[in-house]
Amino acid sequence: MALTAPAESHRGHRLPTCPVGEASTTPPTGPAGRSTPGACRARGPILESGVRLDRIREAMTTPSGYHHLGAGTGGEWGGVSGRIGIVDGGVRPGTYDFVAGRFMVKRDLGGGNIAWLEAGWAETGWAGAGRQHIYTFNTNTKTWQFYDQYQLRPGDKAWLDLHTDGNNVWQAWLWWNNRWNLLTAQQLPIGPTAYVEQYVEVHVDASRAARLLVPPVTVDNVQLRPPGAGSMPRYWREDVDTQVGDMAQQRTGGFCLNWLTRYDTWTAGDCQVTRTPPKR
Repeated sequence: MALTAPAESHRGHRLPTCPVGEASTTPPTGPAGRSTPGACRARGPILESGVRLDRIREAMTTPSGYHHLGAGTGGEWGGVSGRIGIVDGGVRPGTYDFVAGRFMVKRDLGGGNIAWLEAGWAETGWAGAGRQHIYTFNTNTKTWQFYDQYQLRPGDKAWLDLHTDGNNVWQAWLWWNNRWNLLTAQQLPIGPTAYVEQYVEVHVDASRAARLLVPPVTVDNVQLRPPGAGSMPRYWREDVDTQVGDMAQQRTGGFCLNWLTRYDTWTAGDCQVTRTPPKR
């Protein structure tokens, strides 16, 4: 692990440093962006992990150790926003276990090369002694970046926004302390639109097989930003071209995905088992 300043491959006009504050309990009052009143920039330093998220995912070939619960768009959009609940994922210290709830924008560049930016919260076995962190990952730095100024607790909810304002600069924002906090801005070869994902991921260290108990993570208020300046966000509903994995596979290993409103409100985590009350 290393301490770094907040990652920003593209520096537009400078934002003020975000003050220390608490998780917001009210929804955003305006769109995420540098021109939004109160917008600020994560203060740093941040923890940067040398663990390669892309390589961990590439090695996830066994369904028993990796669970990928959520959906992706079949078409391209200008951004995504929504709210993700934070839980105690029960990961084991000193392992490559992790639990994450995140949004992603990406583009397949061909030849096995994918450019992407993701943001959300994660609990990992190699950083933070089981704490939950706000994090980002992008294919410029290829590292997890943990933002420890944001003190998360199970039961909190994090509003996140990923979008581009142009010039291939994709931004990740967190609504915190009732203002938009810029986590990172990366100039990526994605273009003005991208494919979007919303997922809860659970990974169990293959060298130390175990059963992680993950309370259901709630994801809601998920909206997609249509291409084009001035376009109003819209909820991710059934009329959006959506790619969903095999539901049978998403219900193995004790983990379940439950669509409450396709596809903007859902839960993922341990399957809820109905038990017969004991006889008296």
